[in-house]
Amino acid sequence: MRRENQSNVSEFLLLGLPIRPEQQSMFFALFIGMYLTTVLGNLLIILLIRLDPRLHTPMYFFLSHLAFTDVSFSSVTVPKMLMNMHTKYKSIPYAGCISQTYFFIFCADLDSFLITSMAYDRYVAICHPLHYTIIMSQSICIMLLAGSWLIACACALLHTLLLARLSFCADYTIPHFFCDLAALLKLSCSDTSLNQLVIFTAGLTAVMLPFLCIVVSYGHIGATILRVPSTKGICKALSTCGSHLSVVTLYYGAIIGLYFLPSSNNTNNKNIIASLMYTVVTPMLNPFIYSLR
Repeated sequence: MRRENQSNVSEFLLLGLPIRPEQQSMFFALFIGMYLTTVLGNLLIILLIRLDPRLHTPMYFFLSHLAFTDVSFSSVTVPKMLMNMHTKYKSIPYAGCISQTYFFIFCADLDSFLITSMAYDRYVAICHPLHYTIIMSQSICIMLLAGSWLIACACALLHTLLLARLSFCADYTIPHFFCDLAALLKLSCSDTSLNQLVIFTAGLTAVMLPFLCIVVSYGHIGATILRVPSTKGICKALSTCGSHLSVVTLYYGAIIGLYFLPSSNNTNNKNIIASLMYTVVTPMLNPFIYSLR
């Protein structure tokens, strides 16, 4: 098969969601409603946390940054998806596709690290309540946030640089609603073994390691609660951790369903549905989950 240099790639074609043409209008209205709810809900959370001095605590500090990341996460993919559904013009420039891939990976990794930081905050609050203000000081919170941004940026940049060096074949059709890294690698005529290795390594760093940290944190929280079993203690723990556990379940549940459960015959549709879960549904539900608290 003849290889073409990546500089000759002018655009990719996004096939979008696997829905029938007569359903386009209905799904367009549904997703634009979900996107507006995501943006308004998360911006409202940020505004309330900034205005209310009682919410100037480590947990809400991380929550405000999680809300900002959720808005950014949805904005990376959903507006382009909506434009494609409305105009039927499904192409995306090469530079736009590479940029979308970078920001998608960056926001996904940043989400993961922020959720992990919030789990650590809950662990300290329940397991070391007397030392909470010392351990979760402002400088520690800023260090956790800066570390999350730095690692997420480094992972996304590494993936993007490795992607940009690849050559692509004559078929530029992406069977997805955004420039998914895995789908782009399948279109490449180059050797993608290094890319696959980095995906595995970075996946352990940005997804599995934070998830294990969350599991360990809640293991310690559960052990602490069981040492002093009481209805009041359990209710307090649920009040403190319930919202965060719901977010963890939504976010990592979609990722585990996408990458770790056995594939069905309709693998591409499963990938699209899982991607919709953590790019559209989860960012929309987070404001409602934390508003209940």
